[in-house]
Amino acid sequence: MLKDLVDCAEILDAKRIPLNNKERQARIDGKSPSELYPYLGATGQVGLIDNYLFDGEYLLIGEDGAPFFDKSRNVAFLWKGKFWVNNHAHILNAKSEITSNRYLFYYLNSFNYRGYVGGTTRLKLNQSSLKKIPVSLAPPKQQKQIVAKIEELFSHIDAGVESLKIAKEKLKQYRQSVLKAAVTGELTKDWREANKDKIEPADQLLQRIIIERRQRWEQQQLDQFQAKGKLPKNDKWKEKYKEPDYNGEVFFDDIPSGWSSAKIDTLAFDVRYGSSSKTNDDSSGVPVIRMGNIIDGKLDFSNLKYLPVDHQEFPELLLSDRDLLFNRTNSAELVGKTAIFFDKGRPVSLASYVIRVRLLSGVESQFVANFINSTIGRAWIKSCVSQNVGQANVNGTKLKALVVPLPPLKEQKEIVRIVDEKLTAADRLMEEIDTKLTQAQQQKQTILASAFKGEII
Repeated sequence: MLKDLVDCAEILDAKRIPLNNKERQARIDGKSPSELYPYLGATGQVGLIDNYLFDGEYLLIGEDGAPFFDKSRNVAFLWKGKFWVNNHAHILNAKSEITSNRYLFYYLNSFNYRGYVGGTTRLKLNQSSLKKIPVSLAPPKQQKQIVAKIEELFSHIDAGVESLKIAKEKLKQYRQSVLKAAVTGELTKDWREANKDKIEPADQLLQRIIIERRQRWEQQQLDQFQAKGKLPKNDKWKEKYKEPDYNGEVFFDDIPSGWSSAKIDTLAFDVRYGSSSKTNDDSSGVPVIRMGNIIDGKLDFSNLKYLPVDHQEFPELLLSDRDLLFNRTNSAELVGKTAIFFDKGRPVSLASYVIRVRLLSGVESQFVANFINSTIGRAWIKSCVSQNVGQANVNGTKLKALVVPLPPLKEQKEIVRIVDEKLTAADRLMEEIDTKLTQAQQQKQTILASAFKGEII
């Protein structure tokens, strides 16, 4: 039997009272958690408030901003207790003589909303369309059996999903343990012992790096003289060179014998911010790496913006192979994300919230990236981050002052190789888990579709 939703449930939208953030904040300031109630929106709780409009079990469905065509997420949700609802969610209460909130909850999460929602940038299910949604109603006794069977089958899927989520968390912990073991020398302990007579001590490497640092600076100065059509009359200009500062706070414990340490400022010959120029969607231009393109220590090129090929900041802001990219501004959890750019033969640039670091010969940029992405690097970020209007920042000056461990060059390369091998295997497992999680959600949709065709009881 089919009935319109309005015949199956009371629609209580008239009782909703929306509040803006400022109004809500004024009402909750100074109050303890025990004095506050959930404040609900299109997809669930969006905050707290000091009073409630509803008390009991109700069914809510997004009015706008809900994932109407995303079958991996629920459009409708149940809420029980005392709560407040804004105007981004419809609120329903099933007519008990016809059906139940739980039956409607499962039905509305299996329903195809095409033809019932409108809008382009923000989909909306208005009340008029909501009322007309056709509900397939089984006899009351069968409705209870259908709900019970759905929940029985869902419980088995949920148990598997929970195990998969635990596995994902363990993989994240494993990734961090690999990075920490890498940058503390534990990962190559046996390799180091087997090759102790074949590798150059890092102190000697560091001296070569420092010499190259000065040579690069002098070459840059000479290039500037030449660009101005001048030549230095003597060597006094060389006195302007600033020797690296070796003093700084260290965030790691004792390093292995044969390792050294230095600031980024000592190990790099170029540290600069990306472009603040407005980008566009014209893919014939030069791709621009933004903070969202750095994910889990790698660059994601799936969502790009572009600058014109003849942009005035080029070629200075074009990336080179193995440039280190550091996300200087983001949320507190994400600021400091770091990845390495590998040249694919096409010009690529970077945005202003990203810092480009070019390291000197003898420094593996991937090793430095692994250090920044490790728990040690995250501790450093937490210690020096500054907050500004909801965003966290670690500027270039602070980045240059970061002290990183410096293994011998051969050991750096071995560390990078082992880490890549282990994390690539972990990534494959993570992909398998994500595939299974997607399949679990698809199984739920299959169960719901079968349920409301009368096929599961």
